[in-house]
Amino acid sequence: MTARRGKTAESAEAEETSALRVLKKYPNRRLYDTHTSSYITLADVKKMVLDGQAFEVRDAKTAEDLTRSILLQIILEEETGGVPMFSTSSLEQIIRFYGHAMQGVMGDYLERNVKTFGELQSRFAEQSQGLAFSPELWTQFMGAQSPMMQNLMGGYVEQSKSLLSQMQEQMKEQMEKAGALFPGMPGFPPKK
Repeated sequence: MTARRGKTAESAEAEETSALRVLKKYPNRRLYDTHTSSYITLADVKKMVLDGQAFEVRDAKTAEDLTRSILLQIILEEETGGVPMFSTSSLEQIIRFYGHAMQGVMGDYLERNVKTFGELQSRFAEQSQGLAFSPELWTQFMGAQSPMMQNLMGGYVEQSKSLLSQMQEQMKEQMEKAGALFPGMPGFPPKK
């Protein structure tokens, strides 16, 4: 019976560490971490993201999910300080996709590409495991590895092109299916 209690305590502890962490956002713009029973900052939320901690942000009054809003605030802070990731033209292009018929496709395309790039980064980190570099040494190392990085990025670009081609093919197939359902309707290809 003792082992059973121990197992229950262990499973409760495992549940607690893998559980979704809930943050409450109050009208005064403060974030409250229900897990630690304390107020936290956006920097703390950023650390949770970097650590891979699962969480969600809820409005304290309405319980509305504000997670995306908080993540966008973190991105905005990162973009306005230091070295931005997005150029002005890339931000303009992203804005142009909002409200466009391709908005959903673009979101899926970006998500897949970011995931693929993260996987490439993980593989590179695994291959260079044990090498403790400072940020300055990493910059020098990456500069010296230009041909290798070009090959790595070239593979990534090819994979990205392939992904876009697959998405275009899926859209074409969906349009053909829709054309079969609505023969003669403008904008749909004729039924084969």
